[in-house]
Amino acid sequence: MRTLRRLRWLILVPVLWLAACATRAPEPVAVPPTGPGTERTDPREIERGIASWYGEGFQGRKTASGDIFDANALTAAHRTLPFGTLVRVRNPANGQEVVVRINDRGPHIGGRVIDMSRAAAARIGLLRAGVAPVVLLRE
Repeated sequence: MRTLRRLRWLILVPVLWLAACATRAPEPVAVPPTGPGTERTDPREIERGIASWYGEGFQGRKTASGDIFDANALTAAHRTLPFGTLVRVRNPANGQEVVVRINDRGPHIGGRVIDMSRAAAARIGLLRAGVAPVVLLRE
């Protein structure tokens, strides 16, 4: 019986030690696009990436800031910008812009930088496609 206990400890201790020493693989770092047309030409630029929109399914629900979501308001969700921040969102494909107020957290889908209300998405021609590359600028 003692030998069995000792054997268990001799196996268990190294396994636990190895598990404690294990490291997580480094998370991939987002590399900004490079090439013609991707240079930062506006000093107000905050970020570039993919935008999406959300609407009626969230109508009337509370946002992370405590506001009530209104799909017809010019609002957006961003992962890190402070609530109340005004951001100009530019669609470089058509040159259209809209100023939105950050009042929620998101987007919750990887690879996207901002999730806008239906009204904001409509202003920059994003409704039909659902997603599009955008440039975020300080207002």
